Amino acid sequence: MSGDWLATERADLAAERIIDAAAELFAQHGVAAVGMADIAKAAGCSRATLYRYFDNRHTVRLAFVHRETRRIVAELDERFRDIADPGERIVAAMLGAVEEVRANPLLIAWFRPADSGTAGRISQDSDVIESLAATIFGPVDLTDPERSRLARWLTRVIVSLLSAPGRDAADERAMLEEFVAPVITRTFVSPN
Repeated sequence: MSGDWLATERADLAAERIIDAAAELFAQHGVAAVGMADIAKAAGCSRATLYRYFDNRHTVRLAFVHRETRRIVAELDERFRDIADPGERIVAAMLGAVEEVRANPLLIAWFRPADSGTAGRISQDSDVIESLAATIFGPVDLTDPERSRLARWLTRVIVSLLSAPGRDAADERAMLEEFVAPVITRTFVSPN
């Protein structure tokens, strides 16, 4: 029993190594072009070992997106938690998320034309939505239909800015301030 923690730690490290190898391949070749055999080879493991950790390439993709979403959310939470105005916080957090993704070659690769559909589908996963929404306006009850739709919409707005950027940073900020911030403040600040 005393060695169980080591087995778990080793499994976590192996899974991280696989995800890291997959991330590099996604950036080099495109998300859609990378298969399980490619990932196994890049990670230096057999396909059997790879399948021990991940059922298929979708689960590898999802694991990468969840890991990076948690990392970005932690960064955004640290940077924007003290902004009291909900409208200002939403704009800053969304622009911060876009900035984080654009600055990282392993992440922006997901928004190339051939891969943006995959990114869009994965972005609608509840873990991704909950993480982003919680950073912007605290814990969100996704069983509330209106709030769940709004959280999914916010994620889609971020994906849209990454897939089809505005003219420049000022244009993107203006769109968020004019169209997104009022909806968020009305829904999450005003009494229901």
